[in-house]
Amino acid sequence: LGALAWLWGILLVGAAAYGIEQSVLAWLAPLSWAGLMLAALLLGLVLKPALAWAMLRTETQAVELALSGLPDGSLARGRERLRFLVSRDVTDLSEVQVRESVIESLAENLNDSVVAPIFWFVVLGLPGALMYRFANTADAMWGYPGMYRERNWQWAGKWAARADDVLSWLPARITALLLALAAAGVSFAQLYRDAARTPSPNSGWPMAAMALALGCSLSKPQVYVLNAPGREPQAADTERAIRLAGRALLMGVAGLVMFTLVGMLKGLP
Repeated sequence: LGALAWLWGILLVGAAAYGIEQSVLAWLAPLSWAGLMLAALLLGLVLKPALAWAMLRTETQAVELALSGLPDGSLARGRERLRFLVSRDVTDLSEVQVRESVIESLAENLNDSVVAPIFWFVVLGLPGALMYRFANTADAMWGYPGMYRERNWQWAGKWAARADDVLSWLPARITALLLALAAAGVSFAQLYRDAARTPSPNSGWPMAAMALALGCSLSKPQVYVLNAPGREPQAADTERAIRLAGRALLMGVAGLVMFTLVGMLKGLP
C-alpha cells in the first residue's frame, strides 16, 4: 500500500510538471533565441520552489546564532533550533554535537534540496526535478519506522526510503565531488573510506566531503565518525561550511550553464 500511494503521488506530480513544461515549450520554443530564453526563465520560475538553498543557509545560520550568538545564545536555544533541521533526538546533545549536526545537515541537504533536483532537471526536465522532490519529501515523511495505534508502520515507508536512496545515489556523489573541488586538497581515498561509515548509502558522501574540507571531525554518537583525526568544529566552522557549500553550488551551476549553452548552440541551424 505504501508503494502504491508513492507511485500514485509521483505520477500525479510528473504528469502536472510534464504538462506545464510542454505547454511552455510549445508556446515559446518556436520563437528561436528569444523564445528559448523566455522559456528557460519561465521553467526556472517553476523549478525554483524545488530548490531550497536560501532556506538551508538561513536555517544553518539560525542554529549557530541560537547556540553561540550574542547576547542570549545558549545550548538550550541551539538544541531547540536544531529540531527544525534534523530528525535525531537533540535533548542530550553537547554544544559540539549540535554544531556537528547542523554542519552535517547542511552538507546532506545541499544534495537533497539543491544538487539532486538540478541533476534530475538536467536528465528529465521539469518532471524529473519535481518528481525527485516528491520522492525526497515522501522519504522524510514516510521513510521512518514508527508506532501508530499499536501497529508498526515501518513497511508503509520502506518503498519511499529505498526509492529516495536510488534517486539520490549519483547526485550525492556529485555533491561530494563539488565540495571536494571547492575546498581543494581533499583526499579522495579518505573520502571514499569515510563515506562508507554511515548507515545511509548516500548521506555519508557530502557529509564526509564537508568534514574533510573543514578539517573537522563530524559524528553521530554510537553510529559513525567522519574524519576521526580532525578537530572539533568551532563556531566559525559553521560559516565556513556555508561558504564552502555556496562555492560548490556555484561551480555546479557554472558547469551546468556552460553545458546548456553548448547544447543550445549545437541545436541551432
